[in-house]
Amino acid sequence: MSDQLEPLPGTADLWEPETSQWVFLERQAREIFPRYGYCELRTPVFERTEVFVRGIGGETDVVQKEMYTFTDRGGRSLTLRPEGTAGVMRAIANAGLQEGEEKRVFYIGPMFRGERPAAGRRRQFHQVGVECVGKAAPAVDAENIAMLLHYLEALGITNGKLLLNTRGAAADRPAMNQALREHFAAHVASMCPDCQRRFETNISRMLDCKCEPCQGPILAAPDVTAVMGEASKAYFAAVRAHLDRLGVHYIVAPRLVRGLDYYEQTVFEVTHHGLGAQSAMAGGGRYRIALPGSDRTVEGVGFACGMERLLMVREHLRLAAHPAAAPQVYLVCLGEPALAAALPLAQQLRHAGLRVLAETAPRSMKAQMRAANKAGARFALIQGDDELAKGTLLCKDLAASTQEEIPVAAAADRLLAALA
Repeated sequence: MSDQLEPLPGTADLWEPETSQWVFLERQAREIFPRYGYCELRTPVFERTEVFVRGIGGETDVVQKEMYTFTDRGGRSLTLRPEGTAGVMRAIANAGLQEGEEKRVFYIGPMFRGERPAAGRRRQFHQVGVECVGKAAPAVDAENIAMLLHYLEALGITNGKLLLNTRGAAADRPAMNQALREHFAAHVASMCPDCQRRFETNISRMLDCKCEPCQGPILAAPDVTAVMGEASKAYFAAVRAHLDRLGVHYIVAPRLVRGLDYYEQTVFEVTHHGLGAQSAMAGGGRYRIALPGSDRTVEGVGFACGMERLLMVREHLRLAAHPAAAPQVYLVCLGEPALAAALPLAQQLRHAGLRVLAETAPRSMKAQMRAANKAGARFALIQGDDELAKGTLLCKDLAASTQEEIPVAAAADRLLAALA
């Protein structure tokens, strides 16, 4: 097969029955999130590059190494969205957010990063995520986490591990960074090139490194919550108290920082052993994002789930596959008059709520029945000259291997009743 026909590395064509699994993830999101007051928002898949540079942070790996950026015909620098939050914040600010107003939205769609493809990590990957913008309160953070676990539970994933930490407020950063700098100064020369760069540009991100030679210094790093201000400590204590009241089990992970610069206060991650070393399937936290073209910032809390990773966990747990939407009825037509009558009958049955395939060209009955079985249809409705003359159909139940003659006028009601 020609390489020209294959999808690019890090991308994939999705066919049934896999697409039914994706639809299941999306349907559960649209079922669960509105219960918490969230509505769906769809933003463009590309934005002005500044939206992500200012929003995510210029020193992150995403901005420095992973974004798909190009110049359009108008000379503007545009970027395929590498994550959902920055674009959502731009959209909310554009729509107008009054002082004290709260916006709750969720999104579903593709993201793009130029990473090395691996299991659960594609260059075009997909996320389902939520953002609650405009209100800063520990109770909002705790509710956001509880909603994430509710969504995972609806997917059948109940054995993940919730890791929780705080990044403190912006005012806490100098003291936190100094404590890390004093610790890592003695180790940085033997650490990976990324950690050596982050030591100079974004030292807290050293805690997020996964390279094996760096793990010793990282595990020995000080708990920087000790140097945070009292307000940040009280905020984190309040978040934990709300989670305790909700009965949410969590593990405080002092070295959890998340990968993007906009996080402050609460950060969290849900991991699952079924994903291997890269075990995170969802994560998020509270953030403050700088809007492009102004000095204004927007505050919120949210999370995103990697949809490919959710499907991998469901497969690891051997959860029942969501069934593909196979046709329920196949119209078998014997002769030209039956073929002519097939399309109107198929439309009538479809409007009644049935999934129907109709034969459209002359073929033998054997070939048509083989096609009905291959399509996974439950019923074959057979019509020839005799049935047309009587206004009937021969209804064959392909699962039960039974058949009966039924009136055309009663076909929809009879089929719906049998399927129910």
